[in-house]
Amino acid sequence: MNTKPVDIIALTLIIIGAINWGLIGFFRFDLVAAIFGGMDTAGSRIVYALVGLAALYGLTFFNRIRNEV
Repeated sequence: MNTKPVDIIALTLIIIGAINWGLIGFFRFDLVAAIFGGMDTAGSRIVYALVGLAALYGLTFFNRIRNEV
């Protein structure tokens, strides 16, 4: 797979989001909200939005992997 910098950034954001959801599920602890001062702050909302956009972009990984096989 030809890796672009945007792919690495997207994958990093997806992993951050997955870890955050794992922390919420197992420990009821929202790391992003803790870092940025709550779920409703601008910083948290930006991070949540970027993780969501990265996940949507990450869906293209499946098509690229399928085309290489």
